[in-house]
Amino acid sequence: MANPIYAALPTTIFSIMSGLAREHGAINLGQGFPDAPGPLAIRQKAADETLNGDNQYPPMPGIAPLRQAVAAHYARAQRLDFDWASEITVTSGATEALAASFLALLEPGDEAILFQPMYDSYAPVIRRAGGVPVLARLAPPAWRWDRTMLEALITPRTRMIVLNNPLNPTGVVYGEDDLAVLAGVCVAHDLIAVCDEVWEHVVFAGAVHRPLIAFPGMRGRTVKIGSAGKMFALTGWKVGFLCAAPPLTEVLAKAHQFLTFTTAPNLQAAVAWGLEHCAGWLDEMPRDLAASRDRLTEGLRREGFAVLPSAGTYFLTVDLPGSGVLEDDLAFAYRSVREAGVTAIPVSAFYEREPVTSILRLCFSKADATLDEAVLRLAKARDLSIRAHNRG
Repeated sequence: MANPIYAALPTTIFSIMSGLAREHGAINLGQGFPDAPGPLAIRQKAADETLNGDNQYPPMPGIAPLRQAVAAHYARAQRLDFDWASEITVTSGATEALAASFLALLEPGDEAILFQPMYDSYAPVIRRAGGVPVLARLAPPAWRWDRTMLEALITPRTRMIVLNNPLNPTGVVYGEDDLAVLAGVCVAHDLIAVCDEVWEHVVFAGAVHRPLIAFPGMRGRTVKIGSAGKMFALTGWKVGFLCAAPPLTEVLAKAHQFLTFTTAPNLQAAVAWGLEHCAGWLDEMPRDLAASRDRLTEGLRREGFAVLPSAGTYFLTVDLPGSGVLEDDLAFAYRSVREAGVTAIPVSAFYEREPVTSILRLCFSKADATLDEAVLRLAKARDLSIRAHNRG
């Protein structure tokens, strides 16, 4: 018999919408991947390592050059003082890092506070670890929490808070005040923070990413998760980082060893080389993405859409009622792909309970021509939606 936790799960909206995109030949602004292939020099390094490097099992925590490069990178970029040998573990992507965190740090019955909208792997893996997701509902346009909201969710069983910052799907980059509130709650209630910070380098001018682990009292109670795939726009590589104090790393590594054990050595070596030699990419990449964000935003606004601010990630969101669309986000997403040939993701899919049903997520890490055509197709979908409502 199938495990009921997984048997009850629906097919993800990303699989559904990508399948519909293929079926209808649609422009896919649903899935979060760039059109561009990623930095050539890093890809060439991976190819060279495949041909001339070691292709046997690398060490379980990751090859030393990559762990050293990660520690050096975070020291430069975020003034964090990780010891590479005892505080960094390389994982097969950030999703595996999350799974290792939940399996290692939750006991049956432990509660973990999750902020909706949320990445769809959080709750199922927490349940598989025996934990209990406790859902905090964030709402547009600010998508913020406060201390009263957090304190109301805490019980004697609360063990963990899970934070995604910058936040997918909304593009919010949380600032000093919000993070200080969260850190204060964690310290006051002796909670672990698992911080999904995969978008930490995809932050645009005017916003600054602050790692929660740097706040007072958080160094020994935070798991920081990063992603080389997001850093270098190589989303298929699945190279992630678990960064935490030694007592946490010790148990995280034990969970990791029974999940994937290790990660492709050629990719590890290439990422290590990239962190040391491609610092310019990490400056150029967000500037280029900001230009794509602005192009899509301006095009949508010309067509009458209400676009919410995006300070980071590959995504921006559209307020459908503010755009004159009166059907919910899921219905409009289906209409867009089937009748207008462009795929989007309804933000309601990022909620388990009490979803916000008025916001649509669009990925802007695409070529200019793709974005321009997508604007025209979304305008067609909007017109069709308004006409259908007026007829009804």
